[in-house]
Amino acid sequence: MPKMKTKSSAKKRFKLTGTGKIKRKHAFKSHILTKKTTKQKRNLTHSTLVDKSNEARVRKMLCI
Repeated sequence: MPKMKTKSSAKKRFKLTGTGKIKRKHAFKSHILTKKTTKQKRNLTHSTLVDKSNEARVRKMLCI
């Protein structure tokens, strides 16, 4: 059986923390920023953790 390949899209989007949790960035921060408030844009800057309900799916994509 060949090795499992990591999904390239997931590899670019997610990082592992030291404790094994999965870090992600917020969406809606790439373009059309003029209509968003400064507070909204500031809050989207910070990274957060992947939700528990999606964690298994992301781990499968990352082959971990």
